[in-house]
Amino acid sequence: MAIIKVDSSDNAEFLSATEELREYFSALSVKKGRKLTYNVLTYGCQLNESDSEKLEGMLTSFGLERVQGKDELTMADVILMNTCSVRENADKHLFGNLGVFKNGVREDPDRIIIICGCMMKVPENVEKIRKSYPYVDLVFDPQQIHRFPILLRDSIRNSSQLINIGSIDYIADDDYFTISRLRKFRALVPIMYGCNNFCTYCIVPYARGRERSRDFGKIVSELETLKEQGYKEVMLLGQNVNSYGLNNEEGKTFKDVLAAASDIGFNRVRFMSSHPKDLSDEVIDLMADRDNIEKHLHLAMQSGSNRILKLMNRPYTIEQFLDIAYKFRSRVKEGSLTTDIIVGFPGETEEDFEQTLDAVRKAGFDAAFTFQYSPRPGTKAASFDDQVPKDIVSARFDRLLKLQNDLAYKSNEARVGRSYEVLIEGISKAGAGTYTARTLSNHLVNFTIPEDILPKGCLEDLEGRLGIVKIERARPYSIDGVLERFSDV
Repeated sequence: MAIIKVDSSDNAEFLSATEELREYFSALSVKKGRKLTYNVLTYGCQLNESDSEKLEGMLTSFGLERVQGKDELTMADVILMNTCSVRENADKHLFGNLGVFKNGVREDPDRIIIICGCMMKVPENVEKIRKSYPYVDLVFDPQQIHRFPILLRDSIRNSSQLINIGSIDYIADDDYFTISRLRKFRALVPIMYGCNNFCTYCIVPYARGRERSRDFGKIVSELETLKEQGYKEVMLLGQNVNSYGLNNEEGKTFKDVLAAASDIGFNRVRFMSSHPKDLSDEVIDLMADRDNIEKHLHLAMQSGSNRILKLMNRPYTIEQFLDIAYKFRSRVKEGSLTTDIIVGFPGETEEDFEQTLDAVRKAGFDAAFTFQYSPRPGTKAASFDDQVPKDIVSARFDRLLKLQNDLAYKSNEARVGRSYEVLIEGISKAGAGTYTARTLSNHLVNFTIPEDILPKGCLEDLEGRLGIVKIERARPYSIDGVLERFSDV
């Protein structure tokens, strides 16, 4: 499959389409006598979130404003759904929401419905939209984001449904877009796109294409700009960040990108995700040596059975995985280790599952994303024989969840009585007067603030502030504490 690089010198049609859309929506705004709005619904991973930030930037450039609403189904003049093909029940979520939006289109024929993201690389999903949801105006895949204004313009011009699913792996650098960053405290920075791993259960290589790395110099330039803009945390993104640079001529590796981000001087540097097959000792050493690199490693194990790992096309043994886990634990002080685990992969026996439980005990994961296997159309495993009955998968899943919850609680309990610097993310869902934050090891903290630090009733926006929190209580998925002081003043 061809890989084509697109940069800001290629955007003449992009700018022309943007201007035409600005004029169109301006006239529509006059017709309706009000400002026009958009609502972007994002499903899935941080890369999808990053894509949505670019899409929101473009929608804003058309003269639209983000809708003010309390839930994702709030109506707007333009509704864009950025989909995920990995998360369980993603298709039900999408098509269920589409049914709700149908009434909105009946009420206002000028309303525009757009669907993009990884689910659109599954032909069955696209065909279902074509046949059953004619009121969807535009459908495109992740590689077409840099063509969004052109595609939307063409759809409006023709007053018909436009479906554009490409076969080229574009890489459009971030200086091509005006990005509407959704957080004050953290900036998402993709360093590469696509995946070459072809795990038999995963649609991502088909949805996002082959691996292609961004230019090192452009990444550094973006990071320097973000630092100047006051961001305290950056998250470096890729389907497998450890593969950065393997297919370009610069000779730079992920360690170089991580070191550059650290050198620029952010308070926190995070990254997602890592694959066990090419996580280098240099990266682990850098995590141990640099105070501003997060002491958290997310390393997907998926199974503790070598037989199942082979069926999954995961090119490592559980012994090799545990060696990496032990190395990380020994080198990175107070580091946290999290993972992904699939239960009930086709052919999984009770012995295979017991090996997974044993590996979980040995690794002592601080947290885990656990999934019951469900086939994804287009993946190799979807056609495997020996699918595990759902009742057995469910029972195994419950056993794994109990073990992992116990491990997570012990990890959180070990932090009680100690004080940690946290980056405040905003108001917590835990209750009135409570804020949420994360430690450098990515532990979730819910905390209160004494009145001598923040007077009662004060609604000061604390998002992005740094503070020292003393931990008073452990929960299975979080820790509770009290702010001792702000540390960024």
